[in-house]
Amino acid sequence: MKKSIATIVAVLTLFTANIIQAKSIKTETTSIEIVDSNQLQPVYDAYFTVKDALIKSDSKLTSAKAAALLTAISAVKMDKLKSDEHTAWMKVIKKLTADAKSISATTDLKKQRETFKSLSKNTYDLIKVSKSAQVVYKQYCPMADADWLSKEKAVKNPYYGSSMLTCGNVVETIK
Repeated sequence: MKKSIATIVAVLTLFTANIIQAKSIKTETTSIEIVDSNQLQPVYDAYFTVKDALIKSDSKLTSAKAAALLTAISAVKMDKLKSDEHTAWMKVIKKLTADAKSISATTDLKKQRETFKSLSKNTYDLIKVSKSAQVVYKQYCPMADADWLSKEKAVKNPYYGSSMLTCGNVVETIK
């Protein structure tokens, strides 16, 4: 009986030690991922949701997505940026913030699209320095005389939505 109890205690001790060790390894992995994460990726992702809402010509959705972009912009921890990213960020942060506020404050689709031109230019300036997690395509619409960024190579025009959805072309691939 004493051997059985001793065996059970030994098994439970080993089992508990393995669980603690596994949790420790998982914590270390999580910490590494946080340190290596791109501070600007949430900004890029939010930008793409604004663009997609404009493609749908949904001004209320565009306003909501611009508010989410504003949140992503304010969540960037500048001390975590690389030197060149920090320099680029400091050049565009005021304009990105103003554009996101302007788009979120209105449901006038025409005004949102006009402000999106500036938002796209500044996002492009930033993404050229700090690459996105995926390939990004800079696209251009001659009718709007404006660029935008897209994760898809296929042209879907945010300046005209369904009325001229495929107007434009890819002018640059950013890897």
